[in-house]
Amino acid sequence: MIELEGVRKSFGPLEVLRGIDLTVHNGEVISIIGASGSGKSTLLYCINGLEPIQGGRILVDGEDVHGRNTNLNRLRQRLGMVFQQWNSFPHLTALENVALAPRIVKKKSRGESRQIARAQLEHVGLGDKLDVYPSRLSGGQQQRLAIARALAMEPDYMLFDEATSALDPELVGEVLDTMRLLADEGATMICVTHEMGFARDVSDRVAFVDEGRIEEIGPPSQIFGAALSEKTQRFLAKVR
Repeated sequence: MIELEGVRKSFGPLEVLRGIDLTVHNGEVISIIGASGSGKSTLLYCINGLEPIQGGRILVDGEDVHGRNTNLNRLRQRLGMVFQQWNSFPHLTALENVALAPRIVKKKSRGESRQIARAQLEHVGLGDKLDVYPSRLSGGQQQRLAIARALAMEPDYMLFDEATSALDPELVGEVLDTMRLLADEGATMICVTHEMGFARDVSDRVAFVDEGRIEEIGPPSQIFGAALSEKTQRFLAKVR
């Protein structure tokens, strides 16, 4: 599981996370919603060790992400991260993009790495794009390529940072369908998202973050149907 205990994060005098407590169990899908600037993406960066924290601790299967002796490179192999921008290598084909990390990081053979890449590209619906360069893919296809690249490392957890926010509206659905597929397969996922329909339909729990705090967390039926917090109610009234 992933455990956050009193996590605090500041950028200079600006406190972005103000004591976050959260436990994510194996096989659970948690969607994190909230206004822009509320600290949602920063939370994912802290979980993945990309940003230091100023207080509290974050444990991944009992290992302290920000511990002095933690091997972050090894830990991140268990945390697949999909960013807002897909960040593919433009000079590599889709197959080569996905095969790169298993070969370089996990020391797989070239043949095994390509086999893993082929399987994951087929997994996300890009089996017919193996030899295509990223510039020839649509935005939705490039984001699915990024998901395949994360899956190729066989992570225990998947972190999605607003994976559809950079896409044209007509391309959002194909990426959300891929994320739904992973959820149906039992993947453990933390999804920062503005897609309320996805959060409502796929999540086991939804957390509403406001000004660096988890204002309310519960099953989708509670958050979207009978929110306890007035702040949650006001936010949802604006985005529905």
